[in-house]
Amino acid sequence: MIKKREKLDVALKKLLKAIKHRTGCEIIDTLDSCGRVLAEDVIAKLTIPPFDRAAMDGYAVKAEDTFGADESNPAILKVVGEVETGEEPKVRVERGEAVRISTGAMMPEGANAVVMVEYTNENENLEVYKAVAPGENVSKKGEDFTAGKIIMKSGNIVQPFDVGYFLSAGVRKLKVAKKVKVAVASTGNEICDVLSSSEVAKIPDSNRPNIISCLKSIGCEVIDLGIVKDDVKEMHKAFDKALNCDAIVFTGATSAGKKDIMPEVIEDYGDLLVHGIAIKPGMPLAFGIVNGKPVFALPGSPVACLITLKLFVYPAIWKLQNTEVLAYPNEVIKAEVERRIPSNAGTRTFARVRLNKDFKVIPVMTSGSGILSSFSRVHGIVEIPENLEGIEAGEIVEVKLTRHLVKSDLGDKYEEDF
Repeated sequence: MIKKREKLDVALKKLLKAIKHRTGCEIIDTLDSCGRVLAEDVIAKLTIPPFDRAAMDGYAVKAEDTFGADESNPAILKVVGEVETGEEPKVRVERGEAVRISTGAMMPEGANAVVMVEYTNENENLEVYKAVAPGENVSKKGEDFTAGKIIMKSGNIVQPFDVGYFLSAGVRKLKVAKKVKVAVASTGNEICDVLSSSEVAKIPDSNRPNIISCLKSIGCEVIDLGIVKDDVKEMHKAFDKALNCDAIVFTGATSAGKKDIMPEVIEDYGDLLVHGIAIKPGMPLAFGIVNGKPVFALPGSPVACLITLKLFVYPAIWKLQNTEVLAYPNEVIKAEVERRIPSNAGTRTFARVRLNKDFKVIPVMTSGSGILSSFSRVHGIVEIPENLEGIEAGEIVEVKLTRHLVKSDLGDKYEEDF
């Protein structure tokens, strides 16, 4: 019998506070780390770029030689050489000189900026139609990451694009939380296994395959206990098999009927924390704690089962791995911009951003798209349409998350986070 319906937030806090068990840690190959929870900060072993390099095709120059240049009054420079990607410069840039350079090539000595080829015209000399500032279109040494510095914090969940990032930094092994081992079973005399039978007067069990698939998608190791009949002894047998797991998830037998005995079974083994949530669908949810580990009795209705799985089981899985996920990749959240996000009119801009502890949006400024850390170390993307010249501080924008938003990863400023 459901005696009290807890509010969602109250019930979730009660659950997370009661979980005392942790999965422990292990060392794995970086190539096998996608989807795993980092158990310690990741430290770069290399400095990338290892030298100042061009972020655009164009000409390496002394920025001072271009000051005041425009289409009606171009700066005139002498081209004294060329540097291709992968070769060491054999020329030095002096005042009034320029060197052809490819994206990614090492900056020649004496140059401090790159003029994009689109703003030049080379005949006998080089005409420069747009001034550049010192450091413009140059990726500085260590701009991506510096050896000995933290490049990702503990608690983050490794995304596919993080793998190359870590390997580029010389990180071949990672310390991660062990996978959560979850025992899963469906209960009910009325259900049959969709994979092995099609009995008359039975309902195909879709909940168990759904739960197993969802848990595997977030990196869990699943122990399938099959279908358990609505019988206390049978449920005890299933529980006994599951006690060596990190979490237990049953579905069904949790409403108010005479066969809905899962809450009582949880009490036989530990503490029943909640039976009944003030949400719809999902009201019959029950959960408790056995040996510091979470045990769930999800509703038997398929939609209610999936909703409560994400609302309660997922946060418990993250807690077992010592992290707290606030939002998931591809979710869109609205937040206030803390400082202006620049863009060029006529070009659709996909601005990389982080969220700070106040949940405000901070743009990440880099020398170009060649800086891998500017994707792995951000939380999401703000899309700026062609008709705007940036987004001003104080505006509300939509951030499409590119990674799990982890509470411990929210920082004040991108430059100071790591």
